Amino acid sequence: MRIPALVRFLLLFIALLSPAFLRAQFQQPSDEELKMTSDPKAPGAAAVYLDIQENTNANLHFQSVYARIKVLTEKGKELATVEVPYLQGGTTITDIKARTIHSDGTVIPLVGKPEDLLIVKSKSKNGEQFQVDRKVFTLPSVEVGSILEYRYEIRTDDHFYTSPSWEIQRPYFVHKAHYYFLPFKAFLPGLQNMTSSYLIDNRGRQLNTLIWWPKLPNGVTVKDDVAGSYTVDVTDVPPAPQEEWMPPRDSYLYRVIFYYKNATSASDFWITESKLWSKDVDHFAEPTKSIKDAVAGIVAPTDSELDKARKLYKAVQDLDNTDYSRKKSESERKELKLKTIKRAEDTWTQKSGDREDIALLYLAMLRAAGLNANAMKVVDRERSVFDTAFLNFNQLDDTIILLNTGGKDIVLDPGEKMCPFQTVNWRHSSAGGVKQTAKGPVPDSSQFQTYVDNKTLRIGEVTLDANGALTGSFRFVMTGQEALKWRQKAIRNDIDEVKKQFDKSIESIFPEGVEAHIDNFTGLDDPDANLIATIKATGNLGSATSKRLILPGFFFDTRGAASFVAQEKRELPVDMQYGSMVTDQITYKLPEGFSVEGAPQDAKLMWPDHAALIVKTVPGDGKITIARQLARNFTFIMPNEYQDLRSFYQKIAASDQGQLVLTHSAAAKGN
Repeated sequence: MRIPALVRFLLLFIALLSPAFLRAQFQQPSDEELKMTSDPKAPGAAAVYLDIQENTNANLHFQSVYARIKVLTEKGKELATVEVPYLQGGTTITDIKARTIHSDGTVIPLVGKPEDLLIVKSKSKNGEQFQVDRKVFTLPSVEVGSILEYRYEIRTDDHFYTSPSWEIQRPYFVHKAHYYFLPFKAFLPGLQNMTSSYLIDNRGRQLNTLIWWPKLPNGVTVKDDVAGSYTVDVTDVPPAPQEEWMPPRDSYLYRVIFYYKNATSASDFWITESKLWSKDVDHFAEPTKSIKDAVAGIVAPTDSELDKARKLYKAVQDLDNTDYSRKKSESERKELKLKTIKRAEDTWTQKSGDREDIALLYLAMLRAAGLNANAMKVVDRERSVFDTAFLNFNQLDDTIILLNTGGKDIVLDPGEKMCPFQTVNWRHSSAGGVKQTAKGPVPDSSQFQTYVDNKTLRIGEVTLDANGALTGSFRFVMTGQEALKWRQKAIRNDIDEVKKQFDKSIESIFPEGVEAHIDNFTGLDDPDANLIATIKATGNLGSATSKRLILPGFFFDTRGAASFVAQEKRELPVDMQYGSMVTDQITYKLPEGFSVEGAPQDAKLMWPDHAALIVKTVPGDGKITIARQLARNFTFIMPNEYQDLRSFYQKIAASDQGQLVLTHSAAAKGN
């Protein structure tokens, strides 16, 4: 009996989609691969990916991953530990096969069952309704020169339909990679999508569009075929960049993400999702009677709008913020008769909530006080960069509050414990997101932090002897982000641990040969005061000759390479987190019989509208004071602006080479 052409095509199509076909098999290494000790395409690389293959079939609830790696240095051996991310519940890691091939061709297979090989590492993202875990296995007997080869499969329950995220760019050079995706049958072309089944999201909406977000090298595209599958093939992919002061790197790497969405475009998605978010915010933060009663007990009718906002801010800051304290178990919550927080009034009643609960409680209280306030949902800049092409509202992490008073917006961060009134954590400044307005939610960026918001004054008095031995006392006076950082550490750690961490942090800014330890903090528990750290230091500074004592002209930041000087070109933007001003004022008490022969010259270096460096030297009787102030009024610099940035920091580096030269007076008279 003849088989119709359409049937023959469908049988072939089904065969091609089987796991046996999709599964990459192990390959016989070539002599060239075995003998490779370096890679001309990746000079100095610790390892390179020889081949990567990822295949996803949504209808079979199946994904396979295959990789071959050449280890070139000791550091490259870290790739022998493989982490497999998966969604908790309904996901199984199966068919793990792996082997290590030594440079002489010896093969050492990975032995064991998947359940014995895998170690679970949990990692949940704030705001997500699921938990991402990682299962880990390690290849055996790895040496420099080894080839690592492994594959595994991920299978999901019948109710879960995957859409892949392809990480095209890796920490190491990739010689070639192939990615394949067959979507859920309702999204296939022609007769293949004849099904009564459909997908729904967590709001019960039918998903009707397959959208993908590509960020790929030049000349590389996502290709589709008549069967409805999608592929990407790449060769010679450079490693992920490693640059100082990078923004979150993952936001800039080559990748492709597929989505099943109830939207026809990115614009449609963000309009719909932003409206739903705003509606949820207004529901949660409704100023109910209990909220209004609470507000009436905190503010007075005669208070100004700003005073009302300040009093309410203190009230919510005093609550138990569970993102900074131990969260209670279910049994503890039942014993204390605590219910799940669904409204702002629940947070106030229980005097406890996470940063999101507390931020929205503050919004409810402002509105109950008759103030004009709205919410803004922003990305955590330490984690990511907001991208409207990335169709996931959960890329926005945290809520800040916009209060309009006196004709201007004030940005507030009540969900950040110990964050002063009218200050935000830097992670929420210059951050992209979505904000509420009178005309509906719109995308926007939060306010930029200038240098006046974040000041550090480092004052020191150093006593020297003729050989350069020193004792010194210092005070670091911090406002803004530095103060917030240490106050938040003090919430999570005891004072001895905080001091230990502070000592570690100042190791790199005190000169080589000088040991410094904090004596005490002042203002650690008061976010509205300056935070002062008192430090004691001893050690040896500079070098002594028979006639002179030669010291670094600037006491701090003499260790390590100067920022941006060595790097000629830039791939990613510079992200310095926030504007700041650091002022150093060091007074040297000269050894008896010594005078100043040379010292750093007064200077003023300007990068208009961006930064300024000011140096001032003030001699005195038996002492000299050297002051240095660097004010930086920018956060981001794009790669095309990098040369201007580098030029300014080269001038700083040259200025910082100045020395303080002391001469023994008796020697001076004899010359």
